[in-house]
Amino acid sequence: MQLVTSNIRHLRKHAGYTQAQLAEKLDIKRSLVGAYEEGRAEPKLSTLVNVARLFDVSLDDLVTRDLVHEAPAGVSEGTDRANGGSLRVLAITVDQEENENIELVPYKASAGYLNGYADSEFIEELPRFRLPMLGSGGTYRAFEISGDSMLPIASGTVIVGRFIEDWSQLKDGTPCIIVSQKEGVVFKRIFNKIKDASTLRLHSDNPVYSPYEVHVEDVVEIWEAKSYISSTFPIADLSLDKLSSIVLDLQKEVQKLKKAE
Repeated sequence: MQLVTSNIRHLRKHAGYTQAQLAEKLDIKRSLVGAYEEGRAEPKLSTLVNVARLFDVSLDDLVTRDLVHEAPAGVSEGTDRANGGSLRVLAITVDQEENENIELVPYKASAGYLNGYADSEFIEELPRFRLPMLGSGGTYRAFEISGDSMLPIASGTVIVGRFIEDWSQLKDGTPCIIVSQKEGVVFKRIFNKIKDASTLRLHSDNPVYSPYEVHVEDVVEIWEAKSYISSTFPIADLSLDKLSSIVLDLQKEVQKLKKAE
């Protein structure tokens, strides 16, 4: 029973479902999902079959294997990553209404995130908030960035990203938070080389920084940037040409006022 309990909870969180969403898909009450995950009730055989079908695992794996710490039979996590597939553990938190929170990963915690990204206890310790304007579709997480490689997005800006399940579908030029074993947490534009070379080419908006490639085997998570929060406004373009244009516009306005007199 303990194994089934942890497996159902793990599979639900991995898929990014709330208890209410899983209950809807299984056509049962939300309270039953909570009871199953807390070990207060035992699922019927028909419910177990529906859970196995929903998450594409065998019934035997669901009731006899520890899916929290190992992949289902016949699945290789490394192969999955190379093909841009979707086998990744994703820990989330929800509020009292079972709505997903947005967890904030401060820059100082980014190193620890590499070890704790799949640890529900680590994720639960992160600050969290909600942005209703993002809607309910997808799972979101926020990361504080450091450095000037993505100017005019300033150091200290918080990037809110949507979790990307299938990396192979990423379009060139998409701004993303990339979490990798070698580079840590970085904010770059992605150019997709998965099909040809099993790599992602990362570009900075600041031309001072050269592009570089990371192998998908080193990548842990990808979050597509959807919004940002900053206390620093972008610096205005005050180049000589821009200043000349402003002065010319002012001169034209003065001439109009003189003619009006």
